[in-house]
Amino acid sequence: MTDEDDERRMHPTGWRTPVLLGAVGVLLGALFASVLPGLPPMPWTAVPTLLLLALAEAFTAGRTRRRIRRAAGTEPIPPLSAARLVALAKASVLAAALFGGFCAGVALTVADNLGLPVHREVFLTALGTALAAAVLAAAALYLEYACRVPGDGERDDDRPGAA
Repeated sequence: MTDEDDERRMHPTGWRTPVLLGAVGVLLGALFASVLPGLPPMPWTAVPTLLLLALAEAFTAGRTRRRIRRAAGTEPIPPLSAARLVALAKASVLAAALFGGFCAGVALTVADNLGLPVHREVFLTALGTALAAAVLAAAALYLEYACRVPGDGERDDDRPGAA
């Protein structure tokens, strides 16, 4: 394999990009919360939405992992489907990092005025949303991991029936 082939190959999501996007999100959220004269209430519906997305991605990851490892009773997954799932996982990790960082920045900014009812509501909603985004990021990383083919930096003896 040449260096050019290695550059074109898809690599697992590292920790640097999501952490950088999370930090940018925190800064944007803090800027957003401090610049607005009156803080608008944040929608609480983002929390269950992100949690449902995380549940769907975790469930898909479990099924995909079994199909890639050719567990009994499963049919092989088409390569294009696996590539689409990896793209979904990578996009979910990055979006969750940015959105979770933004909500964490808002929560940190309003944390000093929790005596005000509006600030308390915004703080709790933003904190819940940031935690739900972290759960989504974890599920997306699991989905990305589940799409790895055995032998792709992974031992073959992890497969069922391998000696």
